Amino acid sequence: MSRSPEQPEPITARMVKKIDSCSNGLKEYEIKQLVEDTESLGRKLARDLKTNQIRKFLDAVKRLKVQPEKNVDFNVAIKNGLQLLRPQLAYAAAKQPNVEGIKDLRLVMEAAIKKVNHPEDFTRFVQLIESIIAYHKVEGGRDQ
Repeated sequence: MSRSPEQPEPITARMVKKIDSCSNGLKEYEIKQLVEDTESLGRKLARDLKTNQIRKFLDAVKRLKVQPEKNVDFNVAIKNGLQLLRPQLAYAAAKQPNVEGIKDLRLVMEAAIKKVNHPEDFTRFVQLIESIIAYHKVEGGRDQ
């Protein structure tokens, strides 16, 4: 049975559902489950995404962490910066419409961004991206 291009892979759907169910923010995504899920997602993404395609999002997030805007509450700066990552994800997906992995990454990242409400959520968001990158690499994700 083939699936339509819009239908996400089971791991993507499972992660988005789990993230959406975190009613008090992303910090509710338990570490053990996050690690198991990102291992599966990393394996899937290794098929068609380069490491730098994922890493640039982590780099952008880490810049938010160390360079909050002047005269702006740290949490507001992080929330605004994360919201600005959403168009970058959309652009990356539109630029490579035949690359399924970028669509999956976008779905998971956008769901997670929407759940960052507190510093603990931001920490869990960074852990999510770092874990995806680690498992992507373990599964043979390409550098170039």
